[in-house]
Amino acid sequence: MSGIAILCSGQGNQRSGMFDLVASEPAAAPVFAAAGRVLGNRDPRDLVRQGGDIIHRNDVAQVLCCAAALAVWVVVGPSVPRPLIVAGYSAGEVPAWAVAGVIDASSAFDLVVRRAAVMDGATREPSGLAAIVGLRRDVVDGLCRAHGLDVAIVNGLLHFIVGGRAADLQRALTDATAHGATRATMLPVHVASHTPALKGASERFGELLTEIDAEAALPRDVRLISGIDGRPVRSVADGLVKLAAQVSTTIDWAACMDACRASRPSRVLELGPGDALARMMTEFEPGIPARSAADFRSVAGLRRWMEAAP
Repeated sequence: MSGIAILCSGQGNQRSGMFDLVASEPAAAPVFAAAGRVLGNRDPRDLVRQGGDIIHRNDVAQVLCCAAALAVWVVVGPSVPRPLIVAGYSAGEVPAWAVAGVIDASSAFDLVVRRAAVMDGATREPSGLAAIVGLRRDVVDGLCRAHGLDVAIVNGLLHFIVGGRAADLQRALTDATAHGATRATMLPVHVASHTPALKGASERFGELLTEIDAEAALPRDVRLISGIDGRPVRSVADGLVKLAAQVSTTIDWAACMDACRASRPSRVLELGPGDALARMMTEFEPGIPARSAADFRSVAGLRRWMEAAP
């Protein structure tokens, strides 16, 4: 398999200009309208321009990230070479299902807003996520045991996201720095995503996912990757089980990147706010050109880069 790999960002990098590339594109208008409907009739473009803490609030952030991915995709997707390899990072996994053609944009927005609601409902005290870089997994596991935390995302051999109560995270970060971490910082995410603290949210989200047609066929020219283990989704029914589980299960993003590399894509394109996934992919496999849509100043420039794929 070759083709293009599409990676959909999770939350944390929302900013005022995150929609600038396609804000005025007619094809993206229905996506912004669909996002606005689940944001209380607030236009997501106006919301991010106003900025403030609201764009990092879980129920808003998940919608904004979905909109960022799908607004670009509806504009450039029809001209992107097939086959596709598609993976979503954390909250980006729902829009990844829409990019893959398993669900439509309206369903994706409905799911992300309901996903956020069950996660918020299961969060009973200040919680969040933090990044720890530069320490081995066994050291990070020890810090988690000492401070009542869990590994939420594995980004690489020395790059982890941990989750739990905010006060415990702060103490763990101080400890991580003392152990020699090159980076130890809180992330602008206010739920302990992908940890057992959200097991109840996983169960409730799984109930909501029963509304999706589990018998639907996966597109033949798309390989959709599951976030929790990096394995291809072989059936919609099995994929939905994993999609619900990832709310409270560690995400193995390193395995997702390995799955993308194994598919030998000619290009990797990140959709969503920021460029963290493109940068991680470049570090993981320097031989595959990886860019974020956020790198481009025009749709024409993005299209030229995609068309240059061998």
